Amino acid sequence: MGDVLAGIHATWEFDADSVLIRYERGIRTPRLLQSLRERRVPHAALSSVTLTPGRRGTVVLRAVPRPGADPLLEAAAGQLKDGCDPYRLVLPAARETLAEYYADELRACIGADAGEPADRFLVAAPEAPMQFKAYDGRAGFDGERISFRWFWTGASSEKWKAGDQTFPVTDLCGVEWRSPEGLEGYLRLLPKGADAVGHASGGLAGPATGGTATGVQPVIPRPARADQDPAAVIFGLGYGPVHESLPFAAAVLESVRRKQSAPPAAASLTAAARRDPADIAERIHHLGELHRAGLVTDEEFSAKKAQLLAEL
Repeated sequence: MGDVLAGIHATWEFDADSVLIRYERGIRTPRLLQSLRERRVPHAALSSVTLTPGRRGTVVLRAVPRPGADPLLEAAAGQLKDGCDPYRLVLPAARETLAEYYADELRACIGADAGEPADRFLVAAPEAPMQFKAYDGRAGFDGERISFRWFWTGASSEKWKAGDQTFPVTDLCGVEWRSPEGLEGYLRLLPKGADAVGHASGGLAGPATGGTATGVQPVIPRPARADQDPAAVIFGLGYGPVHESLPFAAAVLESVRRKQSAPPAAASLTAAARRDPADIAERIHHLGELHRAGLVTDEEFSAKKAQLLAEL
């Protein structure tokens, strides 16, 4: 189509096989949309297009993605408010006829399989490296590993005893995100073989892979509360805003899915990679500081140190 439709907070550019959505950087634009900057949505990722009346003399053009096509929406799991919907374009009511024209044009580009769930992500996730500050720690993602670095103020004693954490993507089966706009928001990683204790609505857990010689994946007990789980960071009131934590969760989720779909030989080689010795040394040093401060017992220190050394 090659045309442009400018609305409130965003502009849609219509190409032959996709729609490029550019989000404004203005102070009234939701911060999630500002952080996304732009997204290219292939026609193959869409299931339908709607045009409905909006508030205060506006109309709303919305592209409806296919289930499973966008890692951002998969991670959000229905928790986004309308104002943060990245597929929503608000226009003055005077432009309704023009909006209807573009809606019809876009509908004509949607394929016959639009009603079927996508078998893979069709919309690109935000790119790593990424990081954000939560209430009890800082989360970082370099494209291969997720790291949690705890804050002295905020982190629970359980997390301090466990020490700073690093999770290779190959060790995960999914990610769970609960919006920080409500109470008890968090981002929680789902290691392979972990049980479902404490899981809440939001996020996505893919099927666990691997297992024992009998083919049964061992169950790893997990704390019921995210504030006690070393595989989670909590947001707390006023921390971990949507515009930072949700794209982070989407990027992790996309990477997990990509690793799961990799050929078995390639996945095996990746999983066989050893932990970074410098990272292990740093964690042992941190564990020693906790031991000297009396936050961990002699038995806990010896057991955890032996566990870390075994990862080399």
